Formats: sequence, C-alpha cells, structure tokens
Amino acid sequence: MKKPLIGALFAVLFIGAGIAPATAAPAPDATDVRVKAVDLAGTVALSNCSGSVVRAPSSQPDDPALVLSNGHCLESGFPGPGEVVLDQASTRSFTLLDAAGGGVGTLRADKVAYGTMTDTDVSLYQLTSTYAQIESSYGIEALELDAARPAQGTAITVASGYWQRTYSCSVDGFAYRLKEGEWTWKDSVRYTSACQTIGGTSGSPVIDDATGKVVAVNNTGNEDGQECTDNNPCEVDENGTVTVREGINYAQQTYGIVPCVGSGNLIDLDREGCALPKP
Repeated sequence: MKKPLIGALFAVLFIGAGIAPATAAPAPDATDVRVKAVDLAGTVALSNCSGSVVRAPSSQPDDPALVLSNGHCLESGFPGPGEVVLDQASTRSFTLLDAAGGGVGTLRADKVAYGTMTDTDVSLYQLTSTYAQIESSYGIEALELDAARPAQGTAITVASGYWQRTYSCSVDGFAYRLKEGEWTWKDSVRYTSACQTIGGTSGSPVIDDATGKVVAVNNTGNEDGQECTDNNPCEVDENGTVTVREGINYAQQTYGIVPCVGSGNLIDLDREGCALPKP
C-alpha cells in the first residue's frame, strides 16, 4: 500500500490551525507534476491519507455526502482478507480543499458506510453534511464517480489532498490480479511511470482528465522490486504468471461502486449490478 502516514498531522491548513506533517516526505519535484485543468477542488485530507467528496450519478443534492478513500486508511486499521466494514459509527474529520489546495473547512463523518481490502481497497464515509450544504457553505462541488470502466491510454490525474499536489500520467493497463501480502485486488489500474505517488497519497481520487470524473482510487505501488510482499505488489495474470514492476504504482477502479449506491446515498450491496464484497 501507499502507506498511510500513521501519527502524522495534516499538511493542509485547518480552520484556525496550520500544522505540517510530523513525518516529512521528500519535497515535491516540480518535474513530476504537469499543469492541467484538473485541480484539487473537492479533495480532502485525512489524518493519514487522501480522499475526496464523491457522488454517484443518481445522488441528490439533499443526500448525505460521501467521502471516498482506501480501506487501508480506515481509523480502525487494515481490514483482514475477507473482512467488510458496513455501517460502522465514525466521527472522523476531513479537511475540504479548494482548487488551489487551500483548506476551506472541516467535514465530519457519522459512519463508515463501507470499507474493505478484499477484491478492492476502498472506504466510503457518510458525512453529517449534504452535498447542498457543502456547496452552499464552501462553494465546492462533489466529484462524480464514473459509471464506466476506464480505458487503456486514458489521461488521468491523481489528486492528493494530503500533500496538496497532483500527479499526471495515463492508464498503462490493468492487472488481472494484484497481490500484496495478505491481500488480492481484482482488475487494478496500472499507471504509466510518470505517476510516482508517495505515502500519504493513499485514497486520492484518480480523475479522467477529459471528463473530470473519478475512475479509480489510488492505493499502492511496488517500492523495492520485491515480489508480492507488503508495499511491493505483484501482478498475477489469468495463467498464474507473476510480474513485478518496480517503481510502478496502482489504483483500484471505482465504477463498480456506482450500482451499489441506492436511494438516499445508502450503500446497498443487494442492488442489481452491485458486486462489492459482502460481510
């Protein structure tokens, strides 16, 4: 995983408190980031990860808003293989960012609507605020989840609220299975080498540059060239052949979340087309 920065403080400015991370990462290299239309509006900073305020195509203005991040970013720790977190009470807070990466306000969860590291690496927090309230208070709109699978070659931006920076690259391809330590993920997005994401970028939305929609959630990369170990995922194809790509990073597709979002923005794993793992 792109390790959550456990114990580190936010890198963004809070309302009334501007504190840098206790564990500093290497300074951003300007050559890693290209100027583009996609910005940081709607992203959030967690205490240890990145995330974004997201909506499904069917979400309504008065629905409680959702924050998307990784399952491995949950405050309760990494879910084990086969474990699914559903409707678990939470009071977690998130710093909402504007287009330039400035903190404009604090959002709060009332529950973890869904979380898992099985087949995918995703968490969805339900907030105490509606989309309409967030837009009215801060002028920030939610990012929309794309209902379609991204295509190879799609130009994408990984937008990290934690680090207030973006990474630009393309979808290089897809890993049939991506195995890391105890966990296995299906049909993962593989980035081209330009997206050199770092710890703290976990949970960042992966945005299609052409549509502005979220197509995946950033979650891991092979750091040391090891095979299938923690922080060194390996690709496994349909025939069981293992491929290691040192320095290459990955994300989990999000189009599969869309069929699981029901009336009132509730996560309903029994809805037609919903294939997210169940408890």
